[in-house]
Amino acid sequence: MLPAFLADTVLVLHGSFIVWVVCGGFAVIAWPWSAWLHLPAVAWAVWISWSGGYCPLTPLEQSLRRAAGQAGYEGGFIEYYLTAAIYPQGLTPRLQMLFGAAVLAVNLVLYAVALARAARRRRMA
Repeated sequence: MLPAFLADTVLVLHGSFIVWVVCGGFAVIAWPWSAWLHLPAVAWAVWISWSGGYCPLTPLEQSLRRAAGQAGYEGGFIEYYLTAAIYPQGLTPRLQMLFGAAVLAVNLVLYAVALARAARRRRMA
């Protein structure tokens, strides 16, 4: 029972990390100090996507599932939970590169907005 609970906890944490990577730029607009937490997360996600690797949370969750007597899964977190639902053909290296580029592009735009707001505040002060 504990391994199943821990596997589900890792799943929630992993999903939360992905949401933070994708949407954390909005937090940076509101709270510029959060860039110190967000930028390393984005760098990690882009590196994992572009290198074709898997986050260490993926094998951790898989081993906890097996320890709980549940079936593990092949591939990575995004491929199993997200891509399978959105792209039935599976995750290709090209698609993985596009995911990384999309994350980077969205966050570049959000950081540009955050920097522009910070510059306006400094001019007004």
